[in-house]
Amino acid sequence: MSKAQQRRARGFSLIEVLVSVVIISVGLLGIAKMQALALSSTGVASKRSLAALEASSLAASMHADRAYWASGVAAPAPGFTVTGTTISDANLAAAQLCTSAGAAADCSPLQLAAYDVQTWATAVSNLLPNPVSTVICSNAVGVPVSCTIQITWSENIAAINKQGTNTAAAMTGPSYLLYVEP
Repeated sequence: MSKAQQRRARGFSLIEVLVSVVIISVGLLGIAKMQALALSSTGVASKRSLAALEASSLAASMHADRAYWASGVAAPAPGFTVTGTTISDANLAAAQLCTSAGAAADCSPLQLAAYDVQTWATAVSNLLPNPVSTVICSNAVGVPVSCTIQITWSENIAAINKQGTNTAAAMTGPSYLLYVEP
């Protein structure tokens, strides 16, 4: 066997090994980035589904207490907001809660609505970070009452960098909107 044949038969050179390590590293970094993006998307979807469940929970409470919500006195324009557990509607915030066990028949429609909204606000506040909810009901004469429930919350935004636009529009949190006819 000649020296040239022995040199070719020795194996890989150091440069070939380094190039293959770089190629494998780039591929593994791409896989890690996809995994991080998938995990982030799962968290966003989780919060969005919790907001949908909570909005439909309030809608179910509105259907159950039609005497208040469908009467036209509910949530006068421009509606009310719930920030954390603070309710901006003076009637709902000031209503004495009807908490006697099994005495729902003894409660006024306003007391039932106040209890439902305050219980709902506590649940939303416990599930979503920095939630702000808005309930707007139309109470025009001759038109069926319709309400919209909008829940907005904050999320960690990891995709903004120096190349991206760092404006206030990019920093607004996601929201969920539900239309209800109580």
